[in-house]
Amino acid sequence: MPRLSEVIAALESLWPAERAESWDAVGTVVGDPDQEVTRVLFAVDPVQDIVDEAVKLGADLLVTHHPLYLRGTTTVAATHFKGRAVHTLIKNDIALHVAHTNADTADPGVSDALAGALDLRVMRPLVPDPTDPAGRRGLGRVCELDHPVTVRELAERAAERLPATAQGIRVAGDPEAVVRTVAVSGGSGDSLFDQVRAAGVDAFLTADLRHHPASEAVAHGPLALLDAAHWATEWPWCELAAAQLDEISDRHGWDLRVHVSKTVTDPWTAHAASTTSSS
Repeated sequence: MPRLSEVIAALESLWPAERAESWDAVGTVVGDPDQEVTRVLFAVDPVQDIVDEAVKLGADLLVTHHPLYLRGTTTVAATHFKGRAVHTLIKNDIALHVAHTNADTADPGVSDALAGALDLRVMRPLVPDPTDPAGRRGLGRVCELDHPVTVRELAERAAERLPATAQGIRVAGDPEAVVRTVAVSGGSGDSLFDQVRAAGVDAFLTADLRHHPASEAVAHGPLALLDAAHWATEWPWCELAAAQLDEISDRHGWDLRVHVSKTVTDPWTAHAASTTSSS
């Protein structure tokens, strides 16, 4: 039965903290290095529903993609929802570890998991990590499809394969345009349009696309945009990460029980489709 320090060392080998962006907050937030770990839960968000799920599951370690405290704080008082999460974790001897931008650029990372969920063949990073001589790490991925599909068909595939959310998949561009190559980036991706255009792909699937960047991207050329919910584009990483820890556990004989939360923590809970007025 491993100690937390051993499991964290294994996680850090997958997603070294030094590869996170300078503004990010990754690593262990809560936890005693000497505590024993038998059960691990992976999730996207360290919100109270997920913390309560970890308690109910009997987990010793919660690993999330999003940080609990991305900016500094002066209090963990339980009067605040983040402080309440910290109190719940500590009272139940549950450690919290975060892998965020260091998991985004990993090989394999968040966008590899997203591509895998859509049966896309990864060719290269969209934004290569200059410190990786192999050219495999980096932000986003440039992918190929096994056979051409329309934008509409690709959107339908994404809606079917990614976890269901109120948003679903929004599309910009000609729904009947043919797609052979796709750039994908889990999470917010509208800062990457220059790199997407340079990649020469037919479509870009990401999340959190804003009006002006999306409008300018469509006006710039025939690029199709597929905008999914932020949480949905990052959730496949939880399954990938859990499988990676399972493999490490088997190799070391740890016999960890590794779980992936299926709780939907996307903040949007309903969607009302627009209707065309007959007047």
